[in-house]
Amino acid sequence: MDKIRVFVSFDPEHDGDLYAQMLDEAALPNSGFQISAHSEIRAAADHASEVARRGIEEADQVFFICGEHTGEALPMAHELRMAQERETPYLLLWGRREIMCTKPMGAKPAEAMYSWTSEIIKTQMDVMLRASKREAKPAVVAKG
Repeated sequence: MDKIRVFVSFDPEHDGDLYAQMLDEAALPNSGFQISAHSEIRAAADHASEVARRGIEEADQVFFICGEHTGEALPMAHELRMAQERETPYLLLWGRREIMCTKPMGAKPAEAMYSWTSEIIKTQMDVMLRASKREAKPAVVAKG
């Protein structure tokens, strides 16, 4: 089975260690996903935005690793807006169990932030895939 391609959005200034943990998780043989792109760590804003746009376009899903400062991270807010505009399924993950984590600006109040466990990620990826298949419109075949 092919792994799901995931763009990982995170706050490089505060949460690089969380991204490293996500890399470790993706490397597990049964993770079900591979990281195809991620937030740019040190790049000019316009370059980072273009890299993110391409990464989100090519991803099946987007994971937002939420930390204490996520609500202030403008690049994450831009990446969320891109995912919403493209209607790419995304998952908000509570990155730090010991502190209050915030959602990216632009997240809807009703959107849940999920605990970050392998089981929850797998379950939510499956839910998002099933939902995207239900929303896919069947191809129209012209009779000739």
